[in-house]
Amino acid sequence: MAKSQLRIITRESPLAMWQAEFVRDKLRRSHPDIDISIHGVTTQADKNLDSSLENLGGKGVFVKELEQALLDSKADLAVHSMKDVVVDLPDGLIIQAILKRTQAGDAYVSNITNTLDALPAGSVVGTSSLRRQAQLKACRSDLLIKNIRGNVGTRLRKLDAGEFDALVLATSGLCRLGLEHRIQYELEMAVMLPAIGQGALGIEIRSNDIATRKIIQVLNDQDTNQCVTAERMVNKCLNGGCHAPIAAHAVKHDETITISGLVGSMDGTCIIRAEISGHADKAAELGSKLGHKLLDKGAKSILETYRLLDQ
Repeated sequence: MAKSQLRIITRESPLAMWQAEFVRDKLRRSHPDIDISIHGVTTQADKNLDSSLENLGGKGVFVKELEQALLDSKADLAVHSMKDVVVDLPDGLIIQAILKRTQAGDAYVSNITNTLDALPAGSVVGTSSLRRQAQLKACRSDLLIKNIRGNVGTRLRKLDAGEFDALVLATSGLCRLGLEHRIQYELEMAVMLPAIGQGALGIEIRSNDIATRKIIQVLNDQDTNQCVTAERMVNKCLNGGCHAPIAAHAVKHDETITISGLVGSMDGTCIIRAEISGHADKAAELGSKLGHKLLDKGAKSILETYRLLDQ
């Protein structure tokens, strides 16, 4: 049966609302006859800004309440930053479409220096990401890395108030909010490998909702979908969840996908990297192979340490 309306569920942060509106506008252009509404919610992770993401259960806490709304049929689709979506979805839900990715990297933001290298020893850098912390420590062990939570605007206000000397934020989020002018430069992948799925938007729906599946398929970008699938399979192989510094980024040229992966220790003293290439049709298999390659190079001992800390 054709649908006359679609209900989008999203977090209420400015960035999440921008992303939901972006998806709504794209769908309206393809389906002008469908009434599309957006419903925002404040998740527990958004409310508990004094707690670290690890204590709250990892980045997946940003999507749990949205997923419950889907399961309860209170919404038809949820818009997610794919970096926040865990590999194993709840029964009855699927990621049906992944939009074309633009910027995947991380940006250096500071009011005192133009580059990370120019930061004085002892400078305070803010991030809530274990992945960023490990890589920052690997290249600048003399910096003080402090946890920072809140939406992009909140983090920038803390930087401007002098609580931090620099921040590392996703380039895509800053650009989507029209804050490109705050970026000093985008960190090289060799210095800061991105989070799995970073920069990509995913659409989650109920697996049995065939009507919605057909409507949103127009949003899917095959190249990005294959790359993000490969990245997510790296994490699945490593069983890393959101509690360990794991990074992966895939790019596609013609029909070849190249994936770079990383597992690091929190203090940055041990960073294990690996890379693999293959046919794009084997994206999931390539991601799994890269995960095993990282394990063979010593990532297993690092990951076991984090699992012990989580207990």
